[in-house]
Amino acid sequence: MSNNTEPATAFRARHIYEQVAEQIRRSIASGEFPPESRLPSERELAIRFGVSRPAVREAIGALQNQQLVITRRGSGTYVCSPLPATLAPLPDEKAPSSDDSPVSTLEVRLMLEPAIARLAARRGQRSEEAERLLLQMQNVKDIDVIAQQQLWSETDRLFHRQLAVMTGDSLLIRIADEIAKTMEQPLWQRLRDDGIYDEARISLYVAEHRLIYEAIATGDEDAAAFYVEQHLKRVGKDITTTTALPE
Repeated sequence: MSNNTEPATAFRARHIYEQVAEQIRRSIASGEFPPESRLPSERELAIRFGVSRPAVREAIGALQNQQLVITRRGSGTYVCSPLPATLAPLPDEKAPSSDDSPVSTLEVRLMLEPAIARLAARRGQRSEEAERLLLQMQNVKDIDVIAQQQLWSETDRLFHRQLAVMTGDSLLIRIADEIAKTMEQPLWQRLRDDGIYDEARISLYVAEHRLIYEAIATGDEDAAAFYVEQHLKRVGKDITTTTALPE
C-alpha cells in the first residue's frame, strides 16, 4: 500500500477579522442587515462576536473593500444598495493567502522598528532619499483624492523602509521589505486612509516622520527609538478606531 498520498485540502488558519467579516456577510446575505440599513456599532459587534473592537474595525474594512458596506464619517457603516448579485465570501481555508491583520502588522513593527531606528542612529548619517520622501509627504494635502492617497501610501511605505537602509544591514533591509509588502495590501490601505482623513492629521504624521529622521541623522539613538514607537502607537490608534461608527 502506497504511503505517497497527498492531502485532499491545504488548510490555513484564518484571521479573526476574516471570521467576523464572514459572519457579517452571512447576516447581510440572509437579510438580517438589509441594503441601506446601518450596522450595529463597533462595541455591539465586538460583544456579539466575542472579539476585540480592532478586529471588528478590520472586518468592516474588509467588507468595504468587497463593496458590501460603506462607512459615512460621523454617521456609521451602512449596507450597500444595490448589493452585488453574488455576495463574494472572504477567502476560505483553500485560499492561498489573505491580507495580513493590520493590528498584527503593527505589533511586529513595534518590536522591530524602534530597534532599526536605534541602529540607524548609531551611524548618524543623513539620507538624500529619506529627505526626498519627506518632501513628497508634505505635498499630500487631501487624502480623499486617489492620487494623493497613492502618493502618501508610496512615500510612507518607502520612508519606513529607508530607515532600515540607513542601518546598512542587508538582513534588516530584507525584513523591512517584507513589512513594506503588508503596507501595500488593500486592507492596510483602507484602514490607513480612513484613519488619516484630514490635512491636520497628515501634517502631524509628516512632523512625526521628520522627528524620526532628524533623531537618526543626528545620532540620537534614544530619541529615534522613542519617536518611532510613539508614531506607530498613534498609527495603531488611528486605524483601529473611527469616528464613523457611533458608540
